[in-house]
Amino acid sequence: MITIQNYVQAKSLEEAYCLNQKRNARVLGGMLWLKMARNAVGTAIDLCGLGLDTIEETPELFSIGAMVTLRQLELHPGLAAYTRGAAARAVRDIVGVQFRNMATVGGSVWGRFGFSDVLTFLMSADASVELHRGGIVPLEDFASMKYDDDILVRILIRKRPGAFAYQAMRNQRTDFPVLTCALSQVDGEYRAVLGARPARAMIVRDEKGLLADGITEESADAFAAYAAERTPTGSNSRAGAAYRTHLVRVLTRRGLMELGGTKIEK
Repeated sequence: MITIQNYVQAKSLEEAYCLNQKRNARVLGGMLWLKMARNAVGTAIDLCGLGLDTIEETPELFSIGAMVTLRQLELHPGLAAYTRGAAARAVRDIVGVQFRNMATVGGSVWGRFGFSDVLTFLMSADASVELHRGGIVPLEDFASMKYDDDILVRILIRKRPGAFAYQAMRNQRTDFPVLTCALSQVDGEYRAVLGARPARAMIVRDEKGLLADGITEESADAFAAYAAERTPTGSNSRAGAAYRTHLVRVLTRRGLMELGGTKIEK
């Protein structure tokens, strides 16, 4: 359990940024993972008074504040319509409703956890993050960046013609995922995002044009095999590397067939 010496509810992003430059400062999200740490926090910085707890939708994009909860993400009708329900499917098995009512999107993204369903899905949507000092950064780049002292303000999803699908394998519902897999086709580009490998999510693009003529049983099989070859996997207490590689192929194929409008048996 962490210990906190000073608690500050920031009155501005600049104040939060300045406070966060202190060595032992921490930004609070939903406090669901942070509370499990075993270190002393000198200054705990709360962003709850900065209006970052809403999802704003315009004809061009979705702007998701860092303090938006996973439950808000799950229930937002605009995101549900745009992603064909994939946004809700990506978070619905994360622990339980009570947990999702507190866990924040910003905390999930900033943590860049290997097991993160949220990171996997948002990368498939070609999302970007807005940092207070760093500006707008593609999430794919942000996911591989080192941790620093900037402040994550919001996540941006630009609306473009496309389709989305989400697949995950868990040993039991609400457990950490054994593998996460998000498929998308945005502006004609197909991508598979694989997470819980058990490393951070990564993108596999159709660089060989295997899906250039559309999604069929044959092209889905070919791209799924390609994704399995391109995705490094490892072992931990939930599964071995070989099983995860098998799942990459299975879940990628299922997601592609869902994108193509074909319902398959699980």
